[in-house]
Amino acid sequence: MQHSLRRKISLSYLIVAGLILGMSIFAFEELRVAKAKVQLEEKVSGLFETTLEIRRFERNYFLHRQAVDLEENARNIAQLRAQLADDQNELSILDTPANVTKLKARLNEYQALMERYPGEHQQTHTQTLALEERIRNAGKDLVTLAENMLMTERRMVHASLDSLQQLLVFSVLAIAVLVVAIGQALSRKVVKPLKQLEANIENVSSGKLKQFSMPSRDREIISITQAVNHMLQELEMRQKYLVRSEKLASLGTMLAGVAHELNNPLSNIWSSCQIMMEELDEGDIDSQRELLGQIDEQSVRARNIVRSLLDFARDRHFSKERLALLPLVQETVKFIKSEIPKHVAISLDVPPDLSIFADRQRIQQVFLNLIKNAAEAVTQEGRITISATRRSLSTDRQKEIVEITVQDNGAGIAAEDLPRIFDPFYSTKPVGKGMGLGLFIVYEIIEEHDGSIQVESGPDRGTAFVIHLPAQAVQQ
Repeated sequence: MQHSLRRKISLSYLIVAGLILGMSIFAFEELRVAKAKVQLEEKVSGLFETTLEIRRFERNYFLHRQAVDLEENARNIAQLRAQLADDQNELSILDTPANVTKLKARLNEYQALMERYPGEHQQTHTQTLALEERIRNAGKDLVTLAENMLMTERRMVHASLDSLQQLLVFSVLAIAVLVVAIGQALSRKVVKPLKQLEANIENVSSGKLKQFSMPSRDREIISITQAVNHMLQELEMRQKYLVRSEKLASLGTMLAGVAHELNNPLSNIWSSCQIMMEELDEGDIDSQRELLGQIDEQSVRARNIVRSLLDFARDRHFSKERLALLPLVQETVKFIKSEIPKHVAISLDVPPDLSIFADRQRIQQVFLNLIKNAAEAVTQEGRITISATRRSLSTDRQKEIVEITVQDNGAGIAAEDLPRIFDPFYSTKPVGKGMGLGLFIVYEIIEEHDGSIQVESGPDRGTAFVIHLPAQAVQQ
């Protein structure tokens, strides 16, 4: 059976509801029994009160010798007899039938003695006192038996109430424990995967489009994971298209520079060919050899320019090699020079012997994007400085780095924009002036080279992008 959060939550509710229903039925039954015992206690209390009334009128009659007291005594005896007859079955629950029978027998004995008493006045005083003593003893036994039954009933009522109280406490504790247990289980099954999903989505929002798996077999979590992974696949594919579009835009920028660079060698080749054609029959061999040498030199120059352009445009596997940094930067500046406004000056401060391990195409994309951004940031009398130096992080030469800085004297980047400057699709340019991928691509390429990049900027002090790249090949 397929796991499902909905099924688990529904089952949890059913378990809690079943427990509450079962305990409610049990508590209702206990309440019913307690109610019956309270009602019985009221009857026994009435029986006990009747015995007390019998004794009260007995004492009054012995003291005042009034017939009305004797009549009330007889009436209460009849009432007690009726109560015993009506509640015989209920009273048997309280005590053994023998004790109820004993109470009835004692009542009969008491009644017989009370009926004899008025006719015993003609007897001696001693005999009368003896009869009164027997009546008092019988009445005392009646009260004692009724009181014992009342105390027994009250103990049963208290025991029933205590049992009901314990049941309620146990029910509350059991429900609380069950709810906590179900909450913990649901937390592991629901909250923990959702928190992990939230963390993964935060990684996605920061530009990491790595797919993920969730430690859950529940259908809903699996469905969400599959949907998010499908979304990531689509985002990654679309991002690749956008990165390619950004690269094509950079390629268009370079084409303008290449066209300008190709113009000089092509003009020289064309001029040399024209001279040779004019002097074909008259020119000497040395002059023609010199012209052919110039054509060859300019052709090689044009071939190198086109080859550099093709290397930049071609999609190929990432491969790092040792590259001389100064010629690489000079070539990039040359390609983009036609796109740089006339009021912007570019200066290089790169040692001729400094080299890096990098993929030529990708690292050239980094310089191209940074120089373009710097050129767009400066205004009148703009200045872009590209500098580089070797730094040592420790005595180990494997820890040496090359620090490359691309700095401009533009208006700088606002403080609130700095934390997101490398985020994909984040741009401070007007709508239609960029997709916000340039610096994101720069960051990705530097990360790919096991390097790092930071930005330092502030109002009226320009912006500096500082790149750190390993000076030696990194052992993977």
